[in-house]
Amino acid sequence: MKFGFIEQHRGSHSVGKMARMLGVSRSGYYAWRSRAACKRAVEQEELVGRINTIQEEVKYRYGSPRVTVELRRRGFVVGENRVARLMSLQGLGARLKKRFRSTTDSSHSLSVAENLLNRGFEVGKANEAWVSDITYIPTAEGWVYLCTVMDLYSRRIVGWSMSSRMKSELVVQALMMATMRRRPPKGLIFHSDRGSQYCSHVFRERTQSLGIRQSMSREGDCWDNAPAESFFKTLKGELYGHRAFRSRQEACTVLFEYIWSGHLLTRDVGVAAEQRCVCAGEGGSECF
Repeated sequence: MKFGFIEQHRGSHSVGKMARMLGVSRSGYYAWRSRAACKRAVEQEELVGRINTIQEEVKYRYGSPRVTVELRRRGFVVGENRVARLMSLQGLGARLKKRFRSTTDSSHSLSVAENLLNRGFEVGKANEAWVSDITYIPTAEGWVYLCTVMDLYSRRIVGWSMSSRMKSELVVQALMMATMRRRPPKGLIFHSDRGSQYCSHVFRERTQSLGIRQSMSREGDCWDNAPAESFFKTLKGELYGHRAFRSRQEACTVLFEYIWSGHLLTRDVGVAAEQRCVCAGEGGSECF
């Protein structure tokens, strides 16, 4: 298109000269340019509206890459750079979590397992190596603790539990959920930090009875358990960084829905999806 050619080269050549060479008028070019600007403005307004709709649906969990993917899925072809720029200008970015202190209590005299995993995060099959960690979540009623077990092959959560207390039962419940769902073979590596919950006698006895080999990170080295740390960073940033839970039960319910919805929890073939909260309360069976 002639007007398009003029627009493309107007920075290096005179508009009047190009108009004469192409046999069009300057006034015609500027009228076209005005209409094009209005069209871009309308398209941009529509795009901002679509971005806002997506962020409202996901409670402002997404950054520009995931928003771009969702826009394309809905039929709106757009580049990520443009989406990122508009999200920044309109204040539509992900609302990230606040920083929280470590939950690892390694100041104990319990036995510590060797680092069998040694950052070997790429495994060749399912149920070859699992990683686990604990994080804590603020509510108006106090902290609640979440323990997860991730299969390194699929990077999916295969077991989890929540409790108002960070005791050994928390990690035992998460382990038992994972083993009941997956029925792993003997020799599976279960990697964690050196927290007292993972070093406890009850947890070590349970892993030994199941033929599971425990592996633990080096002291103070979070990179030795990077996949588990990364999962919690994503969860906090996407799910509750922008909100405050009114109760422990609300936190439990929302987290359960987030995981069980398929976002990060594998629905294993032949395992019924029991729609209830999995908590490690008194006796390991009660919710908050």
